Amino acid sequence: MLKGKKSLILALVMIIAVSLALPAVVQAQWAALPPYNVLWPLWSPALSPGGTPLVTSLTKNTVLPVQPALAWDPLQPAGTGKPWALYNTPTAFGGGLLFFDLYYGLNPWPPSYMVDPVTGAPKPITLPAGWSVLLPTPLKGFEYFIPLANAIYSYQYGVPIASLLTSADIWGVAPLI
Repeated sequence: MLKGKKSLILALVMIIAVSLALPAVVQAQWAALPPYNVLWPLWSPALSPGGTPLVTSLTKNTVLPVQPALAWDPLQPAGTGKPWALYNTPTAFGGGLLFFDLYYGLNPWPPSYMVDPVTGAPKPITLPAGWSVLLPTPLKGFEYFIPLANAIYSYQYGVPIASLLTSADIWGVAPLI
């Protein structure tokens, strides 16, 4: 009987400890990047060392310090789809930011729905409620998504594939399947 009470107390202490620690961890998962209000993941050591994004604004002319970078389409429901892989177009091709997703391939940033059709200015998007506590994007599938994006970018622009981050580089370990 005493052993059962000790186990119950230990389980309750562990639940309380995890519930206190989890909000801090989850709160630090995402940052909003103006002017388009896309989400930047803060759970990758390569993309956000120290929990700080390597870029603080995402525009057509943002120069990424590492490629690919990742940003989330804020119009996608939480937990669905894949984030965009972001790349810079080499200057020989006119420069500018590109995004890759599995549905539309490699395209100039920003997507048309993020630009005011009259002024051509960035169209801010209201982030969904609770965006700052979204869980990290599941790693399953990234061992396919990132190499595919890198291969298409490398082929299209002649950038050495060895100069691009791999899934293991982005997360510090190879993703789990």
